[in-house]
Amino acid sequence: MSQESILVTGATGNLGGAVVKKLQQEGFHIYAVARNAAGLEGATVTSVDLMSETAVNEYITNIVSHNVNLKTVVLLVGGFAAGNLQTTDAVALQKMYQLNFATAYFVVRALWPYFEVNGGGHFILIGARSAFNPQEAQDTLAYSLAKSMVVQLSEIINAQGKAQNIRASVIVPGTIDTAQNRQAMPNADFSKWTTAQAIADAIGFLLTDSGQHLRAPVLKMYNES
Repeated sequence: MSQESILVTGATGNLGGAVVKKLQQEGFHIYAVARNAAGLEGATVTSVDLMSETAVNEYITNIVSHNVNLKTVVLLVGGFAAGNLQTTDAVALQKMYQLNFATAYFVVRALWPYFEVNGGGHFILIGARSAFNPQEAQDTLAYSLAKSMVVQLSEIINAQGKAQNIRASVIVPGTIDTAQNRQAMPNADFSKWTTAQAIADAIGFLLTDSGQHLRAPVLKMYNES
């Protein structure tokens, strides 16, 4: 059988580089959706408009037409925006919906038939703490609603996919230690934040023999943030 592959979207984002490197170290071949191939040596990199269902369908059809041995998808694409009930209009809602939910949903929907006929598969999604915490969500309304949909999607995947060994896991970071966040919050205690490497390691664990025993896991990686 060919080398097992993993599809990673958002492969050059704040999390993407750490996740791709970790999974490559574990021996997987990476199909990376990214704007460019910088820092993704060894991966098969393609630029795809993940907010277009047609583009996603064409991409998935193309890669699964080869002997990719694809069992896992890590869906990292997303974006953040602040805004409360008074300031969040239809445009803001739609932007967060498209970026955080639709980009994941289109990939899940396109890959579902492939996983059904190939013995199952694993979707790893990224949630948000504010999807579980209305106090935080009130000031990040559109973002939090979209991430709530991502969490609900994982539950639907696990319900519908149980008989076919198709499942979903959710990683829920706290504040991630990135250059952008350090610049935005220079007086914060960075040691209390969650590192990209810790998240990458958690994703790696989900793919181990022990991790495969988990069902519907929601890993709340808040550290002390």
